[in-house]
Amino acid sequence: MSVDVFGVIAPHPPIILPEVGGDEASVTEATARALRYAQELVERFDPDTIIVMSPHAPAVADAFVVETSPSVEGTLAQFRAPQVRLDVPTDVAFARELIATAEERGIPTLAREEFPSLAPGELDHGVLVPMSFLEPSHTVPHVILSLSWLPLETHRRLGEAVATVAQAQNKRVLFVASGDCSHRLKPGAPAGYSPRGAGFDAMLVEKLEHQRLDDLVHTDVQWAEDAGECGLRSFVTLSGVLPHAASRVLSYEGPWGVGYLTAVVGPARVLDELTTPTSGAKGGMPGEPESEPVALARRAIETYVRERRVLQPDEPQGLLAGRAGAFVSLHRGGNLRGCIGTIAPTAPTLAEEIVHNAIQAATADPRFPPLTSRELDDLEISVDILHEPEPCDFDDLDPSTYGVIVSRDWRRGLLLPDLEGVDTPEQQVAIAMQKAGISPSEPVRLERFRVDRYR
Repeated sequence: MSVDVFGVIAPHPPIILPEVGGDEASVTEATARALRYAQELVERFDPDTIIVMSPHAPAVADAFVVETSPSVEGTLAQFRAPQVRLDVPTDVAFARELIATAEERGIPTLAREEFPSLAPGELDHGVLVPMSFLEPSHTVPHVILSLSWLPLETHRRLGEAVATVAQAQNKRVLFVASGDCSHRLKPGAPAGYSPRGAGFDAMLVEKLEHQRLDDLVHTDVQWAEDAGECGLRSFVTLSGVLPHAASRVLSYEGPWGVGYLTAVVGPARVLDELTTPTSGAKGGMPGEPESEPVALARRAIETYVRERRVLQPDEPQGLLAGRAGAFVSLHRGGNLRGCIGTIAPTAPTLAEEIVHNAIQAATADPRFPPLTSRELDDLEISVDILHEPEPCDFDDLDPSTYGVIVSRDWRRGLLLPDLEGVDTPEQQVAIAMQKAGISPSEPVRLERFRVDRYR
């Protein structure tokens, strides 16, 4: 894979870990699922170095602290979970070149090991929690960065320096922007309530959903302070590492009055490569970790098949609160068992779109009989969320990357991308035309589209 930098925005509440939260950890299951999915992407990316910017790393007001100790370690003993631990080497060469590059650009930095009062080599929960999910093998060298109270623009410039060093050392770098959102979402929240909290979090989600991470550098710092956030500076630094990047929100939730946002960031081609499964991968299996869209589709199918009741999803947030066309595909034993979807959104939210299409795929695909309860235990599910279609020529098609829509008068046929046995544009268009009832001799209008495939 020809990608060099990949980013993850990751919250860090210790309670999300069962070792800390016990039964309460289930309250943040959407975040845990999103982080587990992000871990799959990290594994595919296969980084040489992981850089984590933590709001809880020892910091000073007027400089960034860079960990330069040979190794770093820590546990969550302060949260009654000493068994949760991390002990990894530091990429000292990267850390020292980052310091030099930053200083050349007038960005103040400090080597943490030169200041014993900053507890060199010790990890905080802002690193330990997300990395417990994202790199469970604990073998990839890390570089730990602190925040500072310097302007947001300086944080962005530090991110640019990170990208420069990654390129100079020819390393594949994962940048983890650790940070929670507002801590003041509702009365009784840990930092008290502020009416500005919810608006601040909505702004963060909106920027990421619309590929505008770069805009965060212009955030009103007073607004952020009133909202009681802790992750903004990490997120802005990531925007410097990956300017003009694509971004995808995996989850957002706000239990206990604290906002937890999980997202992935990278060049569009990076996200496409990382999120597209290999040919023949059919989807989530019961009992295995599943993405939020697939888990919702499974609940909808099981509720309808067993109870003949349409699931009413909880008030959706993040990705599921938006609107998009979606296809739900079902397989058993590697064989298709149903596939129904919508090219454009028809429901008020993506959550409702998925619920409707999941039930239709299970019960109303004319190629198959309705699904029975006996088939639920080994049902594989995937959910494809469609990007906006764009007009194209035949030469623009690539069935491994793009789906296709063919149109002739009122007839319209669609074929999803990356389907087993569909290897050429000729095959793809022919199948889509056949589905639409369009004869091979008739001219058609072509559109192509990308999908985000969830398992």
